[in-house]
Amino acid sequence: MKSLVRKLRCAVYTRKSSEEGLEQEFNSLDAQREACEAYIASQKSEGWMLVPDRYDDGGISGATLERPALKRLLADIEARRVDVVVVYKIDRLSRALMDFSKLVEVFDRNNVTFVSVTQSFNTTTSMGRLTLNILLSFAQFEREVIGERIRDKFAASRKKGMWMGGFVPLGYDVKDRKLVVNEEEAGTVRRIFERFTKLGSVTELVREMREKGVRGKRGRLIDKGYVYQLFRNRTYIGEAVHKGVSYPGEHKAIVSKELWDRVYEVLSVGPRRRAAATRAQTPALLKGLIFGPTGCAMTPTHTRKAGRLYRYYIATDLLKHDAPECTVRRVPAAEIEGAVIDQVRGLLRSPDMIVRTWRAGKQLVVGLRESTVRAALQRLDPIWEELFPAEQARVIQLLVDRIDVSADGIDIRLRTEGLANLTLELNAIRPEQEAA
Repeated sequence: MKSLVRKLRCAVYTRKSSEEGLEQEFNSLDAQREACEAYIASQKSEGWMLVPDRYDDGGISGATLERPALKRLLADIEARRVDVVVVYKIDRLSRALMDFSKLVEVFDRNNVTFVSVTQSFNTTTSMGRLTLNILLSFAQFEREVIGERIRDKFAASRKKGMWMGGFVPLGYDVKDRKLVVNEEEAGTVRRIFERFTKLGSVTELVREMREKGVRGKRGRLIDKGYVYQLFRNRTYIGEAVHKGVSYPGEHKAIVSKELWDRVYEVLSVGPRRRAAATRAQTPALLKGLIFGPTGCAMTPTHTRKAGRLYRYYIATDLLKHDAPECTVRRVPAAEIEGAVIDQVRGLLRSPDMIVRTWRAGKQLVVGLRESTVRAALQRLDPIWEELFPAEQARVIQLLVDRIDVSADGIDIRLRTEGLANLTLELNAIRPEQEAA
């Protein structure tokens, strides 16, 4: 009597690293599969039978396990639908030793045999495991050598200043694998750099450029992230950068080194630190506007301790030593200025203040719309932190009529006509103009 032969369900897995040639009627994946199917057919007497599902990964590297067909294969193995995995070569399944050891663990846990058609061995035996590890080590070594060779060639080319592909910066086009200046876009790049040195504010710069319809290389309106990328891209001064090191490039510079340095001089200090550093050298934000509980003006003063500058507003009658019953003698400048700014910014957003400003503005511009006033006041709030201290002081002096400080808090009176003038300034409307 013949012994019974157990049926073994065989799954063929194929992979190709690049997408080149996959569009052909008979491609590399088909060739791998044909060889594997022929091998399975030769083992028919041993009970081998081909499963109908195809597990093909085209255009995916073997250095990762994140492959759709491989994931389906592993899911079917866990579901006990596969007994043998057949591949043309072991590096089709994986090129990384650690990744392959994980796959072998899945195979062993589910009693699945792994077979390579051109390197025939069985992973269920100790000799098969040894052979597998040796072959896989050489496959990983080959992949690492190829990677090093590519990286070395790329580095050598960048050191010569050659363009090695990637995202093409605004201001350039690629011709014959080289960067050439696009004069129209180059003019836009220079305007962005030059305008920033005058505004000192990326937020205000972006608002201005978006209003003018300035777009990036891909046709989208520019934003703050895009502008900061421009400022960090040393391609614009004729350099090629590789791993943080700059080399002279083959392409022409768009921005002069002098303009580049001026931009970085502004960027070297953040908006808040710049404001703090220069405010001590500019007139105090609330000078002439702040008054104490007794009605006397409070004047700015400062002192230094351990090398640090401390600023205050102090009651003038206290300086004369004749205000013993004054409940608020001095207040920290940073705290009171911050509180005033917060309240002013809050008032600018209130519907009542918008209506009052609109009514005052109509006295200056015939036909001024309420929506115009609202848009102008709303625009001021998000760009406040980007303004220079002198600009902030000018706005406060324009908007605030008086600040009264008491033990219960602060009371702020705004100048409606100041708000109206600021609205016209933000919208570039002259008093003699009529709104369209």
